[in-house]
Amino acid sequence: QVQLVESGGGLVQAGGSLRLSCAASGLIFSKNDVGWYRQGPGEQRDMVAIFTDGGSTNYADSVKGRFTISRDNAKNIVSLQMNSLKPEDTAVYYCNAKGPSYYNPTNHREYWGQGTQVTVSS
Repeated sequence: QVQLVESGGGLVQAGGSLRLSCAASGLIFSKNDVGWYRQGPGEQRDMVAIFTDGGSTNYADSVKGRFTISRDNAKNIVSLQMNSLKPEDTAVYYCNAKGPSYYNPTNHREYWGQGTQVTVSS
């Protein structure tokens, strides 16, 4: 089955850094659009950073210049380096993938990880 497993969340002071990682299994990873979303308390889930078709990246305006998304197709990992963290970055961060899996190579589906908590104290 397809699994996305996030790691790297935690508690950090404002101005600090964290690196999130998401290990994927079961996906034809190189053919998936992958990225990160976040959901704060009482808020909707919003895009943070994603790889889109063709390998380009897209960032939420609020994180541009502070966060960097990267992927390693050989290891099936997508990472999010978060620098200059702010209290408003506090949220549960979710890994997302859209595309084919080894179980469903012709139908593109969307998958989510279980989420990892990031808390930034002021």
